[in-house]
Amino acid sequence: MNHTSRRILCLTLLSALAFLAAPCARAQWTVPTPEELSMTSQPEVPGAAAVYLFREETTEDKLHMFSIYVRLKVLTERGKEYANVELSYAHSNEGGSTDIDDIQGRTIHPDGTIIPFTGKPYEKLVEKTQGVRFMAKVFTLPDVEVGSIIEYRYKLRLGDNWFRAPQWYIQTALYTRKAHYSWRPTDKQLISSEDGGLTNTISWTKILPAGTDLKETQLPSRAYEDGQYIFDLNAHDIPPAPEEDYMPPISSFTYRVLFYYSPYRTGDEYWKNEGKRWAKSRDKFIGPGPVVTAAVHDIILPADSQDQKLRKIYAAVMKLENTNYTREHSSTEEKSQGLKEVHTTDDIWTRKRGNNDQLTALFVAMARAAGMKAYLAVITSRDRSVFFRAYLSMSQLDDDVAIVNVDGKDQFFDPGSRYCPYQHLEWKHSQTSGLRQMDGGAGPVETPGETYLYSKTTRIADLTMDEHGEVSGILKMTYLGSPALHWRQRASPATTKASNANFAPTSNASCLPEPTSRSPPSRSSKTTNNPSSSPSPSKETWAPPPASACSSPLISSRSTRSRRSPTKNERSRSTSHTPALIRTPSASSSHRPSK
Repeated sequence: MNHTSRRILCLTLLSALAFLAAPCARAQWTVPTPEELSMTSQPEVPGAAAVYLFREETTEDKLHMFSIYVRLKVLTERGKEYANVELSYAHSNEGGSTDIDDIQGRTIHPDGTIIPFTGKPYEKLVEKTQGVRFMAKVFTLPDVEVGSIIEYRYKLRLGDNWFRAPQWYIQTALYTRKAHYSWRPTDKQLISSEDGGLTNTISWTKILPAGTDLKETQLPSRAYEDGQYIFDLNAHDIPPAPEEDYMPPISSFTYRVLFYYSPYRTGDEYWKNEGKRWAKSRDKFIGPGPVVTAAVHDIILPADSQDQKLRKIYAAVMKLENTNYTREHSSTEEKSQGLKEVHTTDDIWTRKRGNNDQLTALFVAMARAAGMKAYLAVITSRDRSVFFRAYLSMSQLDDDVAIVNVDGKDQFFDPGSRYCPYQHLEWKHSQTSGLRQMDGGAGPVETPGETYLYSKTTRIADLTMDEHGEVSGILKMTYLGSPALHWRQRASPATTKASNANFAPTSNASCLPEPTSRSPPSRSSKTTNNPSSSPSPSKETWAPPPASACSSPLISSRSTRSRRSPTKNERSRSTSHTPALIRTPSASSSHRPSK
């Protein structure tokens, strides 16, 4: 071996050692400062239960890994609840599963005493849907007291053939002193396993406070490879998201940066093409097929008006089992009953049951079988979020509602919401936005609201005060409209074991919900941000090494030209299993930023 060869080998070994040592260096715990140990409050948020001293999230696409690190200061007794940590992940039958490992943690007392976490996290099943199990790893950091500093870190891993664009939520329920986010995206050519589409851009939507910027850098090129692109963001002194009773669901406007792979350069182009693809895929499920058509002919009469036909169809759908309010039936159970996998609305009618979206699709199919123009709409539930057109992702659309043209006028229906009256929408589906099917494609939709007379709560008290000042009597609370629907759903057998004659829901879907009597519902506060003071959101696009086409963040790369066909089952928007992108051998390495 000559001198030059020895030198090259030496440099290679040194580079390898430096690469291996880098993660170890980053993995060292942060030494707390005297000020952090002794602090008892955060002046910007008097009375706060806890504050984040530091939060970090780094994404390494080459390692298919997210690394999360949290440092939190407990300030009150209520803040001790943050010692209980629950980390979510999901397992999917169709690939794209995630897992969490390398969980480490420790507690630091104000006197500097360190108590490491030595336990084993408990694995908990949170929810099980068709093909997806939502899991969580749960653990409690040891000996946490007021004044303690909590530290923990973990890694969320994807499969070797999968990528996922990160979503950085800068603003949380707690004050954040410092935070750091970093992403090194892949340079592989990717395609979506859902629709086989290619992409050559990564896009993002950002809402950031003044003085906080998203930085893009490119490392120097090496040999035949272009330099690695890096997205980086440092934030400090981020106030907690406002939290008040009865706030509207505007939490989607808190500070954040949402990345996603997309082949589209404009929002109009995205929603037009993705909406058309969505509408086509839903039509394949809706039909109607021969089973639904035959059922409709048995339900309606030729002499019925369009409204009479639709009322009969709506009542028939509302009589079916809504598994969102009962239980999901396993594939093994359905197989034992001689039932095959669900592919169309014919299968839903045969089963006499389905989830909320399946029943809505069935209603549309039956309306079409009755000779009426009927369409599906997918919307954002306004008890959760607000539709954000600048965020190019179908994942923000939650639930389906139906639109039927009755005597020349479009009317909205909500057959997937149990007990919802005919020609009405459940509150969370009213006055919200999304996409709707149209002849030949899809377009934007705004759902109507109810008049102020529709919903009412009446409280009548017949009370007597005795000579001792004690009050006794009867307090009667009557709910009409949306509050009544809320309590009827709450009182269904699947949601409560206690039955009350006053809550017996009727199957007559064409009338308003019967008045019900009960204590008023407790409404959870929403973590939101005041839109009047929020900076206006912006969307930016750049072209990295050809990435992939996907309306949602989960990405896959496989060294093959074969493409998995889209599943024939209807789309389930209640899962985190999002469409994947597959790498093709013809991946290009050219990439340049562009705005």
